Amino acid sequence: MELKTVKISIPSECNLILAQSHFIKTVEDVYDALASSSVGIRFGLAFCEASGKCLVRHDGNDSDLRKLAAESALILGCGHSLIIFIKNAYPINLLTQLKMVPEVCNIYAATSNPIEVIVAETDQGRGILGVIDGSKSKGIEDDNEINWRKEFLRKIGYKS
Repeated sequence: MELKTVKISIPSECNLILAQSHFIKTVEDVYDALASSSVGIRFGLAFCEASGKCLVRHDGNDSDLRKLAAESALILGCGHSLIIFIKNAYPINLLTQLKMVPEVCNIYAATSNPIEVIVAETDQGRGILGVIDGSKSKGIEDDNEINWRKEFLRKIGYKS
């Protein structure tokens, strides 16, 4: 077994969701879940088939994000992985709908940070072991940072 890291860069003003799914129908069902989840959402998604032709299956409503998802999925190359790039929406507003898609097994990351995917490769194929999302913690928030966090969440409309 060989361990590798695969870096995935996320364009500015985009977010990424990395998941595990299990069936070719994933592409159409995830498309429907995303398209109906948020007005104005732009997205591209790609699914790595783990048997048969082992192709990267892809779709989306934004050609650039669709191409980026397909190319990133091919580089990742892990069976049954699902990668989604989104614009004009946040993962927090999509995760419930994605978790309700019967084919979605696991969500590894939902972020706008650059990520590194820890991959194990064997003679059979590749699999995701985990994800490094963003940077290492630098400290513990103090009272000023707690107040900033609370004010920020209310400012952007996530708390009242």
